[in-house]
Amino acid sequence: MKAKLVKDLMVPLSEYATVSKDATLYEAVNALEKAQEEFDQTRYRHRAILIYDESNGIVGKVSQLDILRALEPKYEMLGDPHSLSRFGFPKSFQKTMKEQMKLWDKPLSDICKKAARKKVANFMYTPKEGEFVAEEASLDEAINQMVMGHHQSLLVTEAKSKKIVGILRLSDLFTAVCEAISTCEL
Repeated sequence: MKAKLVKDLMVPLSEYATVSKDATLYEAVNALEKAQEEFDQTRYRHRAILIYDESNGIVGKVSQLDILRALEPKYEMLGDPHSLSRFGFPKSFQKTMKEQMKLWDKPLSDICKKAARKKVANFMYTPKEGEFVAEEASLDEAINQMVMGHHQSLLVTEAKSKKIVGILRLSDLFTAVCEAISTCEL
């Protein structure tokens, strides 16, 4: 692969869906739809919304799964969703839990009210240390970081200020790798 850097593939914050941590789920979904409409249609669609604080610094992320979890408050009783996923519960266990806890018993009833009441700050994911990558880092470094951490994206930081300036998505890295492979002459 040619020596590209993270900044060559990242999506700048200005092109990504963002909302304040005080925004509601409803506002977050609308921001995601608006960003989708304005984004380069030749690239993969966005799958998350970045959350900023009072000083406009990115403090979290809300994924499509986070939104679905937020619409069913009973999931909160199961604990940290990120730690539960590693157990790989069999389908029979998942079905039993759904029935016993009455998960998604009335999934779409009052969905508008639920979305308008839920604040993203209450269900956003706060990225950990291994989920940041410098904009000057090589793609090789970013690929390793994604694979080792099982990440779908990494927040891109500016070298001097460490301020978040974009997001590097797995889909964009994968596209770059596929393009490099397709140009190989064997």
